[in-house]
Amino acid sequence: MGDNYHDLRKLARSLNLHTVCESAQCPNIGECWHHRTATFMMLGNTCTRRCGFCAVPKGRPEPIDFDEPCRVAEAVAALGLKFAVITSVNRDDDLLGGARAFVMVIEQIRRRAPGCQVEVLIPDFQGSEEAIRMVVEARPEILNHNTESVPRLYRAVRSGARYERTLRLLQFAKEINPATVTKSGVMVGLGEEMSELLQVYRDLAAVGVDVLTIGQYLRPSKDHLPIARYYRPEEFALMKQEALRMGFRHVESGPLVRSSYHAHEQADASSVQQQVM
Repeated sequence: MGDNYHDLRKLARSLNLHTVCESAQCPNIGECWHHRTATFMMLGNTCTRRCGFCAVPKGRPEPIDFDEPCRVAEAVAALGLKFAVITSVNRDDDLLGGARAFVMVIEQIRRRAPGCQVEVLIPDFQGSEEAIRMVVEARPEILNHNTESVPRLYRAVRSGARYERTLRLLQFAKEINPATVTKSGVMVGLGEEMSELLQVYRDLAAVGVDVLTIGQYLRPSKDHLPIARYYRPEEFALMKQEALRMGFRHVESGPLVRSSYHAHEQADASSVQQQVM
């Protein structure tokens, strides 16, 4: 809650921007904002899906604001960031428009903040290969799409998503550009078995995912899915060890790990070179 926290919050408000840090009630917001890092969330603050774990507001969104990528880039430049993480809500009402906004923000950040590298955490675009291709061909340094849970729990955890679609997106990104660094994240504690988690990690490794994040699910409110159990530190260590054996370049595994937590360090470890403020 220091000066950097308040400066970043004031900047986001002045530019009418949203951060997933606030919208998703991330437990690491104090640490990350203190270090002047934030994950900007584009395409508004209203998601078209109703995932059982997510605190982002749901409903009918406003039309896509195509000036938003410019404002995000302005914030990145004002903060002097050398590594920026950009995500969005799901916009199933306009898949290509959503992809276009990601392309625009990558281009605008490179124009306004030369040298800043970009990680995009994208929705599945309902499997639209045209939308996925648009984003990959904009060449973000890291392309992230979260798996979130095991296939058996998808209906409750990821409303509107399909496990096979997630795997295909990550595989297709590598087919478009084999040099693309891909990344995915998984939550634990929703009722899955360890054997199911390890199979998910094998599936992700099989489609060439480079970076894996594993974190404990924390219930945002009583209206969200309950926590089935808390994993022990040694279990997170075991999952990291097993995942590294499967061939991932880098694995973050721990209770408070989130997809963009220490994202710049994950990028370093996966051979994306940059300096972070």
